[in-house]
Amino acid sequence: MAQVARPYRSVLYIPGSKERALEKAKGLPVDAIIFDLEDAVAIDEKDNARELLAQTLKDGDFGSRARIVRINGLDTEWGAKDIAAFVGADIEAILIPKVSSAAHVQAVADLIPDVPLWAMMETPAGMLNAAEIAAHPRMAGFVMGTNDLAKELKCRFRADRLPMLTSLQLCLLAGRAEGIPVIDGVYNAFKDDEGLQAECDQGRDMGFDGKTLIHPAQVAITNAAFAPTEAEIDLAQRQIAAFEEAEANGLGVAVVDGKIVENLHIVTARETLAKAAAIAELEGM
Repeated sequence: MAQVARPYRSVLYIPGSKERALEKAKGLPVDAIIFDLEDAVAIDEKDNARELLAQTLKDGDFGSRARIVRINGLDTEWGAKDIAAFVGADIEAILIPKVSSAAHVQAVADLIPDVPLWAMMETPAGMLNAAEIAAHPRMAGFVMGTNDLAKELKCRFRADRLPMLTSLQLCLLAGRAEGIPVIDGVYNAFKDDEGLQAECDQGRDMGFDGKTLIHPAQVAITNAAFAPTEAEIDLAQRQIAAFEEAEANGLGVAVVDGKIVENLHIVTARETLAKAAAIAELEGM
């Protein structure tokens, strides 16, 4: 499958009930916003939040930021109402909470046509069924719900996230098999820049496309962590140039910095340059 071109480095949760936060989000340098009607909204605010968010998205200019709406589950009294409120809305996706199977996705798909669906991956059943969920024809993205997942696993929080690595990798495997973006979970200590940097680096090393955020203060570190570095861009350019020269001379491999460069490295190099270009375009809009 082709790699997803649109950047999703920073994906910020914004409560759908907070008018001031919704307005502020229009000026934040994030790649995507999850407008949350679920966990971030109190029970007695659910209906008001839905109405406010629907009107805000209709009237507001969020520029090039991807607009994703996290609904309440269909097993609640608000889920179906949330879906109905965004039929025909100008959004990139509906984000379904606590997805455990492809049937769960289909239940939402039956209620809203055309809009891509994303899945919150945050239950043990979701981890075990990640492949079938990713393969659903309407599925367009995974978001890791690491707080809920930790609760369900009854695991301890560790800086290296060792207890959750299997779950994270299962979702990455499923997402990559189907060519959909996979976004890492939140880092709860929003004033801990060092800890955030370490978790971003881990997520980037694992292959995540970006990270979900709970506070604007986390945006700069996350954007930098999930973007190609100058060194990576330079290496990609040199690999492509060397490989093209080798091919012109009838050779199937090149050597850059003392390392063999084959066609598979060129695929990665072109993806790196395409991602850098997409980020530059997004930031210039």
